[in-house]
Amino acid sequence: MAIILFDGVCNFCDQSVQFIIRHDKKKVFQFASLQSETGKELLHLHRVHEEVDSIVLIEDNRAFTESDAVIRISRRLRFPFSMGKLAKIIPRRFRDAAYKQFAKRRYKWFGQQEQCSIPSKEVRDRFLS
Repeated sequence: MAIILFDGVCNFCDQSVQFIIRHDKKKVFQFASLQSETGKELLHLHRVHEEVDSIVLIEDNRAFTESDAVIRISRRLRFPFSMGKLAKIIPRRFRDAAYKQFAKRRYKWFGQQEQCSIPSKEVRDRFLS
């Protein structure tokens, strides 16, 4: 089991979670927003600063952020999305620099919500409260 912590007010992040749910046929991922109490507790437990501006993947009792999180998530999705793992050949500093530039502009490009969206009944059990 792996847990994805995401920015619950970011439209792009919300759509990314919906994408992951659709392509995670083995249902290995659970989700929590970074803003939730559960999200904050998990950040603290895994020594990730609460003001992190990144998707966070908790897997094998370790926290992964930025491009490492995206790559590790993609490898568990079905083909062709699993091919995202090939990005690992790009040096981390370049991957993370690109990630940070995108993250900095995501609200401008995709907007944000007033509050976290409510998951549908079909997937609600995959979200940690």
